[in-house]
Amino acid sequence: MWIRKYDPARYLPSDSGIALPSLEATPREVYMDRRKFVAAAAVGIAGASPLAAQFRQRQQVPAPPPAPPIEDKLKPALERPDVYGAELSARPRRNTKFAGPPESVGGDLTPREAAGSHNNFYEFLPGRGGPVWKFAGKFTVEPWKVEVTGLCDNPMTLDLDDIFGFEHEERLYHFRCVERWAMNVPWSGFPLSKLIEKAKPKSSAKHVRFFTALKRDEMPGVREAHWYQWPYFEALRLDEAMNELAFVATGIYGEPLVKQHGAPLRLAVPWKYGYKSAKSIVKIEFVAEEPKIFWQIQPHEYGYLSNVNPNIPHPRWSQATSHWLHNSQPFETPIFNGYGEYVAKLYPDEPTTMQRALRTGQVAR
Repeated sequence: MWIRKYDPARYLPSDSGIALPSLEATPREVYMDRRKFVAAAAVGIAGASPLAAQFRQRQQVPAPPPAPPIEDKLKPALERPDVYGAELSARPRRNTKFAGPPESVGGDLTPREAAGSHNNFYEFLPGRGGPVWKFAGKFTVEPWKVEVTGLCDNPMTLDLDDIFGFEHEERLYHFRCVERWAMNVPWSGFPLSKLIEKAKPKSSAKHVRFFTALKRDEMPGVREAHWYQWPYFEALRLDEAMNELAFVATGIYGEPLVKQHGAPLRLAVPWKYGYKSAKSIVKIEFVAEEPKIFWQIQPHEYGYLSNVNPNIPHPRWSQATSHWLHNSQPFETPIFNGYGEYVAKLYPDEPTTMQRALRTGQVAR
């Protein structure tokens, strides 16, 4: 659930001299204790009612699992020495075309520790970004299957050997979350177009859907946030998916993905907000009509295209500025996240002037 942050200082004169208490978000542990208190009080009211036990069961929120050891935070979820060998010469070659962030963004490589410490992955930590790694310790990624289906002439089911059998390369991409934080990280993997070409989509296929794994016993966020319509799903237009930037990532920082980054494979579509890059993919489906995405079904303000665009405000904040994940330094948000030379032609009607802020409940592009 999203709540507009209220800042009373906005409504006081700058010279008022009034000191106000901080109104930062309630810590998760306090909020969870409050939920337990409310549930207990309600059960007390219900008394000896036959429905009391059922009420307690409905209100019970699973406790978070014990956090894995700190040394596991950046530990790859699997080993693939055939692709990510110990020697640098055995690792994916760097694509020199994408060896750095766009000039309009700049910035240094985001420290690996920072990139692995704060993530959005609601299946493990619903409702906010944070230390996802603490909640993903039980998540298993071997064995793994990816079903490729729908409007294609070569439907198939890929295992990890098939996935890692694609020729791999490394690309340094600029990543932008819809929440405004950004990072520069080196992904390893292969162009999404290579997988699509192997599937041979029919001429009637115009969109590609991506589904994330749903493992209720291993994903505490799924059990806690039961109101979401799991599993998580995303989609791209077929021409977007075939763009040279669209990337299937199996690694980061020269090693296989860690769990919080979406092991064993995820998308990286750097000109769109981060939630468009589906994680831990188990199914790819070619369809004719534009499908709904997860955040449209809920419902939410996010739209199908979701291109990074400083001219389209979010209902609750401006997108004109970004800030680095590791040091919070702000910078101006470039349209298409700086990748306009590769993708602008796909969106001839993309707004290039400031738009009126969306009202809560309105859906963005």
